[in-house]
This record gives sequence, C-alpha cells and structure tokens, in this order.
Amino acid sequence: MKFPLVAGSLVALLLAAVAPVFAGRQAEQTRTLTEGELSLWNDPRFRKQLAESYMAETEIEPKITQVEREQLQPVFNFIAADQIDQAITALQPLTTPLVSAVYDFTLANLYFQKEQLTEAVPHYKAATDKHPKFRRAWKNLAIIHVRQTQWKEAQVALTRVIELGGGDATVYGLLGYTYSNLEVYMSAESAYRMANLLDPQTLDWKMGLARSFFKQKRYADAAALFGNLLAESPERADLWLLQANAFIGLEQPMRAAENYEVVDRLGKSTVESLNTLGDIYVNSELFAQATKCYVKALAMNPAVKAERPIRAAKALAARGANAQAKPLIARIAELRGANITPEEKKDLLKLRARIALAEGAGADEVAVLKEIVDLDPLDGDALILLGQHSVRTGDAVQAVFYFERAASLEDFEADAKVRHAQLLVSQSKYAEALPLLRRAQQVKPRENIQQYLEQVERISQAR
Repeated sequence: MKFPLVAGSLVALLLAAVAPVFAGRQAEQTRTLTEGELSLWNDPRFRKQLAESYMAETEIEPKITQVEREQLQPVFNFIAADQIDQAITALQPLTTPLVSAVYDFTLANLYFQKEQLTEAVPHYKAATDKHPKFRRAWKNLAIIHVRQTQWKEAQVALTRVIELGGGDATVYGLLGYTYSNLEVYMSAESAYRMANLLDPQTLDWKMGLARSFFKQKRYADAAALFGNLLAESPERADLWLLQANAFIGLEQPMRAAENYEVVDRLGKSTVESLNTLGDIYVNSELFAQATKCYVKALAMNPAVKAERPIRAAKALAARGANAQAKPLIARIAELRGANITPEEKKDLLKLRARIALAEGAGADEVAVLKEIVDLDPLDGDALILLGQHSVRTGDAVQAVFYFERAASLEDFEADAKVRHAQLLVSQSKYAEALPLLRRAQQVKPRENIQQYLEQVERISQAR
C-alpha cells in the first residue's frame, strides 16, 4: 500500500506514522487503522489542512494587482516621507471589503506606528479575515494583544503565527509569557524552551523559563538554571536572590543564607533579603547573626514599619535569647525614633517587661507595664502581668484589682479569671475560686484548666 506524499504538508508525516513498518527489503505488512487514527483523519480541521497543504507557502502573503499597487503608491510616498497622518487620510477611503488585505494591513500598521492600538486591531483582523494565512498580520495582531494584556486572544494569534511557520524566538517567548499569564505553566515552559533553543543569548527567555519552574514548584530545576546563569554572571544580585528563593522552596534554608550573604557582600542587599536572612538565622538559633541582619535592614530604611524586626525580637525573647533581644529592641526604638507608632511602642514595652520578668528585674518590669497601661488602659496582657507582679510582691488587693480590670475585657476574661482563681487557691479560698474557674472554662475551654478545676472542687468538698 503506497501513499502519495504532499510536499510541505503535515499529512505526509501523519500518514507515515500510521503506515505499515518496513524492515530492510521485507514485504510490506498491513494493519487496520485504530479508532483514534480514523478520528484524526476524519476531523474537518485535518481535512482542511490537507487541502491547504497543496498551496505553496508563498500564500502567507496576499496578492496585490498592478492597479492596486499604483493606487497605493501615493500612500507609500507619504510613509517614506514619515507623513503618517497624511498616509492614513489617503488610505482610509481606499480600504474596502473588496480590496486586497494589503490595504487593511498597511492601515493597521500606520495606526500601530502611532501607538493607536485599539484602532489598529480591527484592520489587522480584517486583513486576516481576507487572507487567513497572512502571517505578518497575525504576528502584529498578537503583539498588540500582548501589550493590551488580552491573553486569550494573544495565545490564539501567536499559535496561528507558529502554525504558519513564523515561530521565531520572539514569538515563542511571547507565547511563553502569554501562557504564564493564563496560568498554563506547562505550556509556558514548553514555549520558553523553544525560545531559548532559537535564541540562547536572551536572558528574558531564561527568566521566563525559571518563573514557569517556580509556578510548578519545580524548585530544583529553577535552582539548577540559576546556577548556570550565575556561572556566566556571578555579579548579578538578582540571580543570587532568585536562586535563594528556589533553595527556600527546596527547604534548604542554609543554602539560601549563603546566597543572601553573597548578595550582601555585593552591596545589593534589600530590606526584604536581610529580614529573610535574619529569619533563617533565628530558626537555626544563630541569634547574634540574626540580630545583625534585622538591625541592618531597619537601618536601611527606618521609615518602614518595624513589624518584621519586632516579630524577630519576640521570637528571640521566646527562645530565651535575651542577650540578643535587648539590643535589638533598643536599636528598633532608636532607629524608628519619631516614626515609631503607638502600637510599635507598646510591643517594645511589652518585650522589655517580659525580659525584665525573666531576669528577675521586678522594679523595671512594673515600671514598663505601668507605662503600657498608661498608653493603652485596655491592654489586657499588661494588666494580667501587673497582677502577677503584685502577687509575687505580696500585694493581693492590688493583684485582684488588675485581674478584675483584665477580666472586664472580652479577649482576656478567661486568662484573667484563671489568674485570679489561682491567687484565691493560694489563700485557701477554694469555694471562691470555683466560680471563676467555671466561668473561664465556659468562655475558653481548655483541658489543663478543666483538670485544675476538678482538683480545686475535690479539695473544696473535702474541707
């Protein structure tokens, strides 16, 4: 069984794929086409492509008659003289449904040149409607759709350009960019790979490929790609930062830290990169290095809110790294200066109070806590801490005062009542403690408090 080959068409390849396999000079074997292969053969689009494949590839350009050429000559003279407005005025009345697609294309190009993209689009569409294989019209239309962020329309036009044999690096790169914005990341990767294959020098295509890796969570591929780019351009801080992000995605924070340190030595650190490096060091319990990073980040731009370094100071204090937390708190207050917000000031005061409590500096603690309450009388945390301080110093009346104030605040009622109940238990006032504990459990049920409540009930009943 022999198949006629149609030059320049996809049909020859497809028929070869379903034809019997030959081995040397053995006799031809026959088989029946599968249902899927028959479906492809009968597809109307496939049959249309088969018919179109008989036409020469020169058909990607519309024809123009001698009369039309002479009619367009004054327009071309205006274009040559850079008189675009005059060219548009001369061409508009000539562009009708009956003339060659060259008219529509030329008028669209003139609008494109003047950055009148909206006006250009219908004329490019008219050109492609008249001549569906008009590759240049499809390409310019695709570029406009990309610039206007019309991603679906851009994808259709760019794909058509490639179907017509115009798949250069720029077209594939724009198609990758379009697929990225359509969130079709596997297709974006394929398009960017083709762009890189055709133009390995352009960094944009490599960066687009890396972005598609990130979106697919293929961090190892991204890290490897940036490694290759850094071998060529080790001075590029942005590449070091992007590779650091890939290492974080791979849960290799210390490798990311190495990258951030390189960026810092290049003098290209940002507030974000320094804060991230500080976070990595805190999680690795390298508190001294973390503090340096946070302070340096804040010093770069003291006007930026101190949310990140304050959170870091809290983390340091929570891990008992008071020696590092205290200077960080002091530097935050110093660098923020007049820019410090009331909320930031309150957070720093609370941190100082907790550190003072941990270090047994009772007088310092109470002074700070009272300053917090002066700033915000409704700060339940500070009121409870003041109550606890009063318990330690033996001033039960003052402690009850603070606990009751805190209990009047909805978010702190349960904790304040538990603290009050604990004070009463320490005074052997079990019956008075029980209603407080029951109310605390009603507001905020907790297993450990329930066990404590049951113990107090048993003691109270035994008396």
